[in-house]
Amino acid sequence: MVPVLDVSVYELVWPTSLFTAEAERISRSDHRQWVERARLLLGEAFAGTTAVGDFDEVGESSTIRADDPWSPKPPAGQAPPAYTQRTWLRELIDRASELCHARRPRPYWPQRHGTPPGHARHEGGERREFARLVEELDTNGYLVEVFGRDCVDDPDPLPDRSRILDRRLGYANLWPLDPDAWDDDVFFGLIEVFHDLVSRPRNRDMHSYSGCGWHYKEFNAAPGRALYRWRINNLLHDAGIDYRLADEGEDLGRLVALTDDARGDLVHHVLNTPDPRTRTGTEHAIALFRARGATRDHKRSAIVALARILEQRRDLIKTEAGKPDDGFLFEIANRYDLRHGRADQRADYDDAFLDWIFWWYLATVELTNRILKKQRTPHDAPEFPDLLDQWHGDARAP
Repeated sequence: MVPVLDVSVYELVWPTSLFTAEAERISRSDHRQWVERARLLLGEAFAGTTAVGDFDEVGESSTIRADDPWSPKPPAGQAPPAYTQRTWLRELIDRASELCHARRPRPYWPQRHGTPPGHARHEGGERREFARLVEELDTNGYLVEVFGRDCVDDPDPLPDRSRILDRRLGYANLWPLDPDAWDDDVFFGLIEVFHDLVSRPRNRDMHSYSGCGWHYKEFNAAPGRALYRWRINNLLHDAGIDYRLADEGEDLGRLVALTDDARGDLVHHVLNTPDPRTRTGTEHAIALFRARGATRDHKRSAIVALARILEQRRDLIKTEAGKPDDGFLFEIANRYDLRHGRADQRADYDDAFLDWIFWWYLATVELTNRILKKQRTPHDAPEFPDLLDQWHGDARAP
């Protein structure tokens, strides 16, 4: 397709992958309200109203003008090709990789000359930002499925929001949100609770009687929660808080300790193993280890869970890595007070040791996953000498 759109004028406020996934659904839909679904998506996913306005301007049955210098030219004697709203949306999807994300405005005078960086965070700025985010999602219909919506034609009372939050979190009178009244437990608890409550409406109808407004429908939790995690994790990053909502695993939607990108990639690959037995064990180990407030005992239990998986693959490790490396791998777990609790085991080690052994064991689980995959598909899988070399080196790291 010859480009017609000037995508440089559009700024995403959603993750690119989430926008393309939702837009693909709409582009394939033959639902009579597909246009309203598209308008709703464009209004949410892009900053401002430019994308919605351009979509509306195209019109369902418009054509490309023959005298437009930016239009693709048809063969001689043929009419210009139709350029409909579906064509417009399809091009936007195909060129999603070119879309920029909306940036924060450059610092204004107070930020440049007044309040020092980080002051707002210590004064609870991140909590007020969270409350504003929940209010925005509420306005856009993301909480309607749980909280309901006022309607002039519906006399039935709405659910008690405070009671819903109390049942889930165990704290009373949390609605309306009052960020200045929260301690850390309430704040972080609300972040996790609202992850489970949000659901994206994919369609809406205007109820104009007495100014009632939009009625949202066709809710789906997955895109709503994905967007929520993305927005919350950006908020936590900007506030300098070292937790993130987990995107996958047993602790999906729960706050976990922040790791670097490389370890995050390792967790992603391990969690996506096709072996259900290994996946269950590693999901549990990862959830124990990276949980907010994980104790020394939690981390030891996580290591034991990984050691159990490696024990089941000991013959594979011995064959691929060779001796003495297979013995050294399990000697670590046996010599230190991790699983057997014998009197001759060392218990006076620093917590940093637990971090090292966990990530080493997890990387070894991932290595064995890849080797097993290679053995099942020997002609398609890549070779792994570099990973084995790295394993040999890591195993002897202090």
